[in-house]
Amino acid sequence: MKSSIYLVDVDRPDTWTRYRNGLCDNCMANCCTMPVEVKLADLVRLQLVDPFEAEHEAPKQIAKRLTKAGLIDHFNFKYEIYTLARRASGDCRFLDANTRRCTVYEQRPNTCRRHPQVSPRPNYCPYGAKAHAR
Repeated sequence: MKSSIYLVDVDRPDTWTRYRNGLCDNCMANCCTMPVEVKLADLVRLQLVDPFEAEHEAPKQIAKRLTKAGLIDHFNFKYEIYTLARRASGDCRFLDANTRRCTVYEQRPNTCRRHPQVSPRPNYCPYGAKAHAR
């Protein structure tokens, strides 16, 4: 028996679903495969940067250390925005591969807290239903 799978392309917001309450309950966390841009306060909350370091080190030096450690992929010097590194699969490093749930939910970055209200297509998300085991 062939199963039908709802296809969504995270890079094509026109394939996204309008967000509604409860949609995340049975989603595959496709949004967690998108690049996550964070500020220094997010990195402190995630405990990737020590509060003392955040106060006394230049953002450029912090970015250099985090890049070397494989924690960020990019740093935008003009806006002081860091892009978190992802796994080879494209998943966020904080996404549990089995449960597809965030492992740092209480400490998650503001980008994640504000999604999908603030996203490439506001109030839409790259929803993909979880496959149910039979």
